[in-house]
Amino acid sequence: MSKFIKAAVASSILAASVMGAGAAQAATASADATANILEQVTVTSDGSDLAFGTIVTGTAASTVAVASDGTATCGTGLVCTGTTSSAGFDVTGTTGETVDVSADATVTLTNPDGDDMTASLSPSVSTIVLDGTDGFAVGGTLNVAANQADGLYEGTFSVTVDYQ
Repeated sequence: MSKFIKAAVASSILAASVMGAGAAQAATASADATANILEQVTVTSDGSDLAFGTIVTGTAASTVAVASDGTATCGTGLVCTGTTSSAGFDVTGTTGETVDVSADATVTLTNPDGDDMTASLSPSVSTIVLDGTDGFAVGGTLNVAANQADGLYEGTFSVTVDYQ
């Protein structure tokens, strides 16, 4: 082969390789997109309220405790009668998901004359793994002052449930 032909072939090969080197090879990848939709979690009263019963005060301060199962313990110096109950709540949401349960720490009960008492609150559970309609209760301990003024005392408290 002549030097001229060899040079022309070499130039052609060099040009082809430079053109190929300039055009990078494209690469692709893929990923999944997901979304986990949960049913809106709800909490409603089951119709039972926190009831401390009827209390006759004494000359010393004391407490009345209502457990989450509704049973009551009457403090020293008090006379307790009547029906007691814990407050009950129903929770609905996505089966298998866990919700946190919380309640106000306290509730203030006030009579029509403006006298008040405070009760500390305690939910029966702090979490629930949902399985259809589930429930929990809230009990509490009522602080009764010495010679507490008479009257019907009422107050309202809130509970909250939220997915973890």
